[in-house]
Amino acid sequence: MRLEGLELRRIAMPLVAPFRTSFGTERERDVLLVRAVGADAEGWGECVAMAAPLYSSEHVDGAAEVIRRFLAPALAGRDVDAWTVEALFAPIKGHPMAKAAVQTAVLDAVLRAAGTPLGGFLGAVRDRVPAGVSVGIMDSVPALLDAVAGYLDAGYLRIKLKIEPGWDVEPVRAVRERFGDAVLLQVDANTAYTLGDARQLARLDPFDLLLIEQPLPEDDVRGHAALARLVRTPICLDESIVSARAAADAIALGACSIVNIKPGRVGGYLEARRVHDVCVANGVAVWAGGMLETGLGRAANVTLAALPGFTLPDDTSASDRYYARDITAPFVLEAGHVAVPAGPGIGVAPIPDVLAEVTTATSWIPLK
Repeated sequence: MRLEGLELRRIAMPLVAPFRTSFGTERERDVLLVRAVGADAEGWGECVAMAAPLYSSEHVDGAAEVIRRFLAPALAGRDVDAWTVEALFAPIKGHPMAKAAVQTAVLDAVLRAAGTPLGGFLGAVRDRVPAGVSVGIMDSVPALLDAVAGYLDAGYLRIKLKIEPGWDVEPVRAVRERFGDAVLLQVDANTAYTLGDARQLARLDPFDLLLIEQPLPEDDVRGHAALARLVRTPICLDESIVSARAAADAIALGACSIVNIKPGRVGGYLEARRVHDVCVANGVAVWAGGMLETGLGRAANVTLAALPGFTLPDDTSASDRYYARDITAPFVLEAGHVAVPAGPGIGVAPIPDVLAEVTTATSWIPLK
């Protein structure tokens, strides 16, 4: 497909409640959307970079600038698909979230033109995926227990608790005592600890957690390998897994036995599938993470989670977990699962009136 241009669209999406992690609190998402326009079809991609470089070095203003100055010009006057986009972007170092947004928009457009669903392209084997939910750091344990009770009543199959030093053992103990050992429970530290905290993290072992996600800094793979020998709870890597090669290295070092795959973090759905394949080849379980995406990003993530290696409940919650009104038809929880979109491309599109209402800025980049 030869593109006529890219539209960059910023939208403001208020969260239904503040979402606190070890690196900060979000109340509203400043989202960058990319629309790739061709003669026969258009496609959408969502950049998952945050407003500030806290989760990763990328941030939304920087991603928009990289797309304008470097990524879009690489596409001008060329026939493109997802593979050629990946190759054209390869000389540009870093910026995986910006690259993933453009690549996804192009992939969506190409698949829509061909009438092919993303699931068929990636190799999905399920039409629905089990949904877990991520629960942020709360002001008190009673507030946490109320939140967890609500999510379990709603039908979520797995609970993930955000943790940080000072908010780890006690909230986990309280959830286990209140809801019992049958609840699938895991924790996510978002790099908040060091190897020196191994004894504290080992205090989580008696609670039969599915995993501890990314306890140490993203560049401390050797530290994670050492920690894995000091605790019984399986170690899962998130921020450290920036490519299929990084996944292979972490597995070889014994730094993890589970991997969280986020397409934006690894540069797009082609590389996300490679990470999946590396993990499957090495007997390592994977699950799909989330970055508080709108329905556009959620649709593609839900589809990715339908690949065969995704054997744990994913962070593919219903739209109303984060947004009172989504920009697409909402994803809903049915018997603990979320349906994989069946239409061509990512299978969803923005609702024009809703999209217009939340839009804060647009710009057009011609590529002819």
